Amino acid sequence: MRTALVTGSAGFIGSFVCRRLLDDGFRVIGLDCLSDYYDVALKERRHAMLMQSENFRAVIDKVETPGLLMDLFSDEKPDVVIHLAAQAGVRYSIENPRSYLESNIIGTFELLEAARAYPPEHMLLASTSSAFGANTQMPYAETDKADHQMSFYAATKKSTENMAHSYAHLFDLPITMFRFFTVYGPWGRPDMALFKFTKAILEDTPIDVYNYGDMSRDFTYVEDLVHAIRLLIDTPPVRPVDGIVAEGDSLSPVAPHRVVNIGNSDAVQLIAFIEAIEAATGKTAKRNLMPMQAGDVPATWANADLLKSLTGYTPKTAVPEGVTKFVEWYKDYYNV
Repeated sequence: MRTALVTGSAGFIGSFVCRRLLDDGFRVIGLDCLSDYYDVALKERRHAMLMQSENFRAVIDKVETPGLLMDLFSDEKPDVVIHLAAQAGVRYSIENPRSYLESNIIGTFELLEAARAYPPEHMLLASTSSAFGANTQMPYAETDKADHQMSFYAATKKSTENMAHSYAHLFDLPITMFRFFTVYGPWGRPDMALFKFTKAILEDTPIDVYNYGDMSRDFTYVEDLVHAIRLLIDTPPVRPVDGIVAEGDSLSPVAPHRVVNIGNSDAVQLIAFIEAIEAATGKTAKRNLMPMQAGDVPATWANADLLKSLTGYTPKTAVPEGVTKFVEWYKDYYNV
């Protein structure tokens, strides 16, 4: 039985990852601080479901706590590490940037130091499509330069990519960075558009539609994302011989380090996304058209060719199907 350490295990994506690993026969150590960034009860419910398995161990603490991860690595010797713990949200990073510094950068440093002392077989660290920043050429490819992040959140996540690369190079740690593209689905975060829009539409209150609706996102259904992560676990990067890297591969020429996009490869207009929620709820949204918010980007769109070449898989759940599953969950969870 392999042991996996999953940070952010009570989070939206983390809880799905833990469940998939448990189903696949892993022993899972789940680390989460249950922060109050959003409803803690939702996080507690996710963890409670995981704790029904005898192969799940919950550790409640912050990733940035000095020595915590070092002790966990020493005690558990994880074979696989999936680092999802982070302070999320583009807009909140303007209000409270220190929380991003502490969780995203210092927390990742603590993780890398622990891995340096007790090397796992493979580490997979979450990044974001926001790392592409001001890039306008789409779809985004992993080999594109990503030097102009538009928010402090994105800057911290790009920093973790760079930190991880240095540790991969210096200590031969196999590390895959995956860039997520607007993940959605049941048990999602209340601060994300799908959750806020569904709640408002069902309560007949207006929704804020930024950039007057002229936005698009590469929406990725959570179970598709988790399946891609599961396949990538068994595809660790290997330091290339003589620095030779295949065309289109983001593998570093000097380290076992790779960046992989996980997205649907489909840019969906925000208005179409709202229409899918309207269809699933059977109600019409009251739209409050707003200018673009600071730190946001007008579009994201993934080139997922590298993911397919590495795993043979491409996420495929269409937005109407995924949105319907979320609305069904929301109505059941909140007894609407």
